[in-house]
Amino acid sequence: MKPFDVYPLWPIEPVKAQGCKVYDKNGVEYLDLYGGHAVISIGHTHPHYVKMLTEQLNKIAFYSNSVINSLQDEYAEKLGKISGYEDYSVFMVNSGAEANENALKLASFHNGRKKVLSFKQAFHGRTFAAVKVTDNAKYLAPINENMNVVFVPFNDIEAVKEVLYKKDISSVIIEGIQGIGGIQVPTPAFLQELSKVCKETGTVLILDEIQSGYGRTGKFFAHQYAGIKPDIITIAKGMGNGFPISGVLISPEFKAVHGQLGTTFGGNQLACAAAIAVLDVMKEENLIENAANVGKFLIEELKKFPQIKEVRGHGLMIGLEFDEPIKPMRDKLLFEQKVFTGVTGIHIFRLLPPLCLSMEEAKEFLIRFKNIL
Repeated sequence: MKPFDVYPLWPIEPVKAQGCKVYDKNGVEYLDLYGGHAVISIGHTHPHYVKMLTEQLNKIAFYSNSVINSLQDEYAEKLGKISGYEDYSVFMVNSGAEANENALKLASFHNGRKKVLSFKQAFHGRTFAAVKVTDNAKYLAPINENMNVVFVPFNDIEAVKEVLYKKDISSVIIEGIQGIGGIQVPTPAFLQELSKVCKETGTVLILDEIQSGYGRTGKFFAHQYAGIKPDIITIAKGMGNGFPISGVLISPEFKAVHGQLGTTFGGNQLACAAAIAVLDVMKEENLIENAANVGKFLIEELKKFPQIKEVRGHGLMIGLEFDEPIKPMRDKLLFEQKVFTGVTGIHIFRLLPPLCLSMEEAKEFLIRFKNIL
């Protein structure tokens, strides 16, 4: 047997990593400006993270959600304090797509509506059909019976109003910053008006902060730049620093019903240990503030490069758009300058480094990036 070949692979095999550095099997060092799709939040192999997971493995790694797991309570308390959402609840699952599925179902259970409003170029995961082939109505929210998604242009509040004032939309789902969509940033005014219209029409507002959350933008959540509080927030990626874990943050307006949502592995003891370790390090090392400061420096410096058409983003979630295809530049950056970066579309670099990226490492990246331009 062999792996199913659905990913194009670089001829590089990482075998070791520390902080913002990755080493391949030949001992070559790379500067990591991508963090595995924004997954590495506190840096590779952080000692506190490794210690907590190792200790938990020597206790108990997993048991079902049918018993008390005090680690979930500890995680929820710490998450509430650092995020500013102490009055919300958290439902822990395994991946970003699963978090979004549960958010959409929960919204539909809440208001009984079936339609969803999303935005052009949005990306919220790769699943949805699983529940539709489950022959048990107990687990089916109304949304699964006849799902209908309406897509409107990003940042277009008039298009949103035209749809929402019909009052048949269950939820609006929007990313704090569009990731796959090209690091497109919603304006504060747009998010504020969107929140207002959702409240007026009884529509659930879901903020997908899977890539843009967890301190990446210099605030815990990207939507906090607009000063709004959505009904539901989905989180994943940087939440476990490489351990598969995700969650749904739920407003106190929602009533929990036994059996309404479910998960096998979500919130297991080992996953909780990873998530708690991440929050500990973020707080102890001021990583949100670091992301804001280093990100601001990078954005300001990158805007001075005449070859770049546009620089977008907040903190350490940065998009660099070029007029020409970037593949040749990305290849040179990786193979000649030894820097990992991301890409979205044909013309846009995506920078998603660990939040511990130092000012010195940021300056080193700028030198290497300038070399390939």
